[in-house]
Amino acid sequence: MENSSPSAYISSITRKPVLVKLNNGSDFTGTLASLDERMNLAMENTCEYLDGVLVKSYGDAFIRGNNGIFKLYINF
Repeated sequence: MENSSPSAYISSITRKPVLVKLNNGSDFTGTLASLDERMNLAMENTCEYLDGVLVKSYGDAFIRGNNGIFKLYINF
């Protein structure tokens, strides 16, 4: 990341494919629609996986930032 603001960085990763790993073991893949200052995520074309097995497909999904610590992988 160059000498840019956090909001510029967030804008640069919006619309990119992401993998979100939650502490409970769930993984979500999809396209990042938005990310706010509280680490709330909105995703499109989202799929939920548990232990590598597809659990459910969602059109849109919202992951609250207070769900605990999660890892966000961009362009995985």
